[in-house]
Amino acid sequence: MTRLYDDPATFTEDMVTGFVAAHPQHVRRVPGGVVRSRPARAGKVAVVTGGGSGHYPAFCGVVGPGFADGAVIGNIFTSPSAADAHSVARAADRGAGVVFSFGNYAGDNMNFGLAVERLAREGVRAHNVVVTDDVASAPAEEQAKRRGVVGDFVVFKVASAAAEEGYDFDEVVRVAEHANARTRSLGVAFDGCTLPGQDHALFEVPEGRMGLGLGIHGEPGVSETPMPSASELAKTLVDGVLAEAPAEGGRVTAILNGLGATKYEELFVVWGTAARLLAEAGVEVVAPEVGELVTSLDMAGCSLTLTWLDDELERLWLAPADTPAYRRGTIESSTSDVEVEDVVPVEQEVVVAPEAGQATSGVVAGALRAVADLLRDNEDEFGRLDAIAGDGDHGRGMTRGSAAGAEAAETAAGQGVGPSAVLLEAGDAWASKAGGTSGVLWGAALRSFGDLLPDDREARAADLVAGADAALASVQRLGRAELGDKTLVDALVPFVDELRAAVGEGVGGVAAWRRAATASTKAAAATAQLRPRTGRARPLAERSVGTPDPGATSLALVLTRVGELIERGGEDQ
Repeated sequence: MTRLYDDPATFTEDMVTGFVAAHPQHVRRVPGGVVRSRPARAGKVAVVTGGGSGHYPAFCGVVGPGFADGAVIGNIFTSPSAADAHSVARAADRGAGVVFSFGNYAGDNMNFGLAVERLAREGVRAHNVVVTDDVASAPAEEQAKRRGVVGDFVVFKVASAAAEEGYDFDEVVRVAEHANARTRSLGVAFDGCTLPGQDHALFEVPEGRMGLGLGIHGEPGVSETPMPSASELAKTLVDGVLAEAPAEGGRVTAILNGLGATKYEELFVVWGTAARLLAEAGVEVVAPEVGELVTSLDMAGCSLTLTWLDDELERLWLAPADTPAYRRGTIESSTSDVEVEDVVPVEQEVVVAPEAGQATSGVVAGALRAVADLLRDNEDEFGRLDAIAGDGDHGRGMTRGSAAGAEAAETAAGQGVGPSAVLLEAGDAWASKAGGTSGVLWGAALRSFGDLLPDDREARAADLVAGADAALASVQRLGRAELGDKTLVDALVPFVDELRAAVGEGVGGVAAWRRAATASTKAAAATAQLRPRTGRARPLAERSVGTPDPGATSLALVLTRVGELIERGGEDQ
């Protein structure tokens, strides 16, 4: 159990405060994460890692000379926002571009992808290298769908060492992708992990059993087997990874990784057998690591990662590094004597809306506050649904995002702006604080909906349809989900279709919204019979059958509450 915290809602922020205070010689804090306390030399490609917190030493623990230039830090098991990734990248950039690297999860792909687009518009070259090493999460022919687990560490190290050596942008990307293509991992769990403030684990492994093929975000294994001895476990891990070998025999580096509650002594017992089995298979191990490098809070379990080396990868893996959590050899100073100034955001001009628009803004801000209260009250239930086949963070992410969105909306409405500006501010704040897949999708949906609301008159039924259409389009563009994938799209499409049909029949806005929300609620409940085809729940698809999708469920609940507020607020327009 995670026992030490002040406020679960600020656990990540409090952790970063202490981490920076403990390692001022290595890192300094910037909005969204940390960067090196002394910037690298001018003209060096910046390597920025990132993901949710809860994995220390990954990701912030490996910022420093020879390793990463910065780390973007999301909430526990939750992707950082696009704004956070952009902020850290700008602080880390030394004029030669930024290479992001992270594990293959939908929220990370969306948010880092948006950050790359924003950096490109600003003239900063950027690229994402996505790690896909987990052999249990998808078949070999679908490697692009695999999760990134402890292979993250190898890819980050290789890319960082290449940048430190002076590789140019394209070469850093090439060697990072090369390392990923030659890396395979398999993990097991003996017990689940517990989020701060919760009194139960995200999942439980029955006594005498072991979960095989776990994720690092509190996801349980894809199957269960009897609890093995240390030697039997070593054989399971070695056989499982070697079965996916990209080359026969050869030289590899290896990581036997503890996930948070498995002690070093236990890992050494397992490694003794694993090392022998690898040698018997004709595999020579170079500079192995046994210990905790990518954890999952207090999860009991371990994983084996192998990277098949060539001369280049071996040299980069063995290159020196000096970071808070990982040191190798002696590194020559390559830092600049010139301090980099943090990017100061440009103040946006406030455009006061006509009286009708300001009135609508007040209604929108009030609705968002009511939605935030609703989501807070249902946080535990959403987390429970998400933990069935995911990482259990949906409730906490929705609570944080909606609270930030409501606060931003109230501030914007108080300045007299129209509903479009209010929802833009709310969407950006929601995405920034929630992070993850749901954060970026809700942020985009609010912005797109707001773009279609008029500032000079009250919103009419047709405006609601146009806004809902735009919100759906943005969600599907970013999330790439379709009906039947078991996502919030399965509740949003029926809502938009029914809203459009009702308004087309001449039904007023209030009644049309109410009818559409009912359709959305029914569709959300029906997702219980679906198997997820995308996102973190996909590797545990069978386990999710019988449980409705948390994203669809929360969306339907919000749409219903908004309908109640609209009905209470005035005439059926």
